[in-house]
Amino acid sequence: MGRALDVAVIGAGPAGLVMARELKREGHNVVIFEKSDRLGGIWAYDSQVEDDPMGINPNRQEKHSSLYRAVRTTIPKEIMGFSDYPFTVKDKNGILKEFPGHEEIHKYLNHFAQDYDLNRLTRLRTKVVRVEQTTENGPWTVGWTSETDSDEELFDAVVICNGHYSQPNVVEIPGIKKWPGTQIHSHNYRVPEPYQDQRVVVIGDGISAHDISLDVSQVAKDVHIVSRAVGVVSGMIDECDNLWLHPKVQIH
Repeated sequence: MGRALDVAVIGAGPAGLVMARELKREGHNVVIFEKSDRLGGIWAYDSQVEDDPMGINPNRQEKHSSLYRAVRTTIPKEIMGFSDYPFTVKDKNGILKEFPGHEEIHKYLNHFAQDYDLNRLTRLRTKVVRVEQTTENGPWTVGWTSETDSDEELFDAVVICNGHYSQPNVVEIPGIKKWPGTQIHSHNYRVPEPYQDQRVVVIGDGISAHDISLDVSQVAKDVHIVSRAVGVVSGMIDECDNLWLHPKVQIH
């Protein structure tokens, strides 16, 4: 093995944690920077949402996680876990689910961090604001800020593991700016209760759109999924008497 390197890992989600473990195994000195108050990345559920429901305002108070309360994995636990760290976390009822919920995933990541002593390497509530290499083969400058301090440190290497699900992807929808009803991006959806007895339109036909639609349909008057896929015909979705699928629409 070569000399031990000082390595900054940005993000304490699944990728950051397993990367830190592997670097630590190889004898390197690791610091994990995590801007939130706990590890887990996207799997750290936060019931609070941003002050801008559509996530457009660049000055909004950002929330990292897009998790809603009902989220469960779409792949089995055998694939969700790291290859050498089996998934054995049970839910609050003592059941080992084949498709775990976000609570079990977050607990699994915490167990992983504890077992490999990664908490000691992690700086919570510490946001990286600058990464720069001033010379081609020189060290990396990492600028960070916390609730009480800010500083810059030099590292031999930087690994960016901050994920890509924390920023809403807002597309231009014809007529949406004129529509007076409530608008919210799925990034800020958490629970169905606010939609009690309402008519809800979900724009999008992906996994999250269907998942959220089913969640909302438990309390809403009816839910209408809008898809831009070719060949979609308006109609009720099987076995759901208040859930409908429609082709792309224009909002008036």
